[in-house]
Amino acid sequence: MRPLLILLFALTTSALKAQPQANYDETKVPKFSVPDPLTTFGGETITDSLQWEEKRKLEIYQFFEKQIYGKVPALLDEYSFKVIEQDNNALDGKAQRKQIAVGLKKNDRSLNFNILLYLPIGNENAPVFLGYNFHGNHTVTDDPNVIITDVWNENSKDLQITDNKATETSRGLRTNRWAIDKMLDNGYGLATVYYGEIDPDKNDFSDGLHSLFYDEGQTKPKTNEWGSIAAWAFGLSRAMDYLENDTNISNVIVFGHSRLGKAALWAGATDPRFAGVISNNSGCGGAALSKRKYGETIGDINNSFPHWFSESFKKYSNREETLPVDQHQLLALIAPRPLYVASAIEDEWADPLGEFISAQYASKVYELYGKKGITLTDTHEVDHPILGTMAYHMRSGKHDVLEYDWDQYITWAETFAK
Repeated sequence: MRPLLILLFALTTSALKAQPQANYDETKVPKFSVPDPLTTFGGETITDSLQWEEKRKLEIYQFFEKQIYGKVPALLDEYSFKVIEQDNNALDGKAQRKQIAVGLKKNDRSLNFNILLYLPIGNENAPVFLGYNFHGNHTVTDDPNVIITDVWNENSKDLQITDNKATETSRGLRTNRWAIDKMLDNGYGLATVYYGEIDPDKNDFSDGLHSLFYDEGQTKPKTNEWGSIAAWAFGLSRAMDYLENDTNISNVIVFGHSRLGKAALWAGATDPRFAGVISNNSGCGGAALSKRKYGETIGDINNSFPHWFSESFKKYSNREETLPVDQHQLLALIAPRPLYVASAIEDEWADPLGEFISAQYASKVYELYGKKGITLTDTHEVDHPILGTMAYHMRSGKHDVLEYDWDQYITWAETFAK
């Protein structure tokens, strides 16, 4: 047994040593070429927005759909909405509150999730920010009437969540990430959903949206089918099915932070009904260029979160140079609609410079539509937002959502996305 144990230890040690350390040194970024969003896979040059729509956009979209995020396998059989609670004098009279139960059905299986919606009193046709929250609708506000989620929840010492179950003790503990009063004061509403009600964020495809679509005996998505990010994007679109029919809402800007920023970008690319898209610190698999191999890499993300992307994406782990696309082309799929990419200077894991460069290269497609993007001469400065149809800022601080971020998003939306 002793020689076997020595061999196992040697193999384990070798495997650990083979795992590359995260690179935070710009001099160690490998040389790479940025795939031209205006050159088709067949080598044809795109010169106007019509050619982009007819020839280039679809082939890029299909690559991301099949090889990165994964394809939604089928249509739902039915879905439903029901306003289960409403108060026209919420938040000290500043807001109308609605809580909407959404039901999804497929193959005689069902899934339900709740939308928390606040609309400003006095604005009968309000634009709305739609975004997922990480631990439950009740965490984004002190409002005692917001329903506490009863599905699986990741344990959090800070939010006092144990045994994977949210309780009253976590109410209002994430108000710092949601500038609800500021939104309402500026005429905006907020719609939010706990992302775990769509698909619990763990490597288990048995208890979320995916399982509705399984064939008999199936236990996980097929190779080119959706991972969790695509499922969360799908859920945002189902929330949009309700929001677009609420007569008190004018348009919807989809927002997401971190992994949910990845989901917001994919939702924006897949669903043109979103009037604008905001990606906050979305990093690898979101706004950041993969080929830079700075901070989190494709290998890192597929190893740590194997359920997020399609199984087919794993063949690019530690092989970013073989990818025929990069994340700037995901951003380009949202054109010509308004898009805001935001970074934080201390969030090196998400590669702020990679997010900025990605926005610069995506701007070539925005320019086809006569829209202002991030030019190659723009500089990557801290706390100096660049506001256009495509916008960018890199703020001081760490991986988070701060009031500073919401100040910029609201200012930008007033001009470009309202």
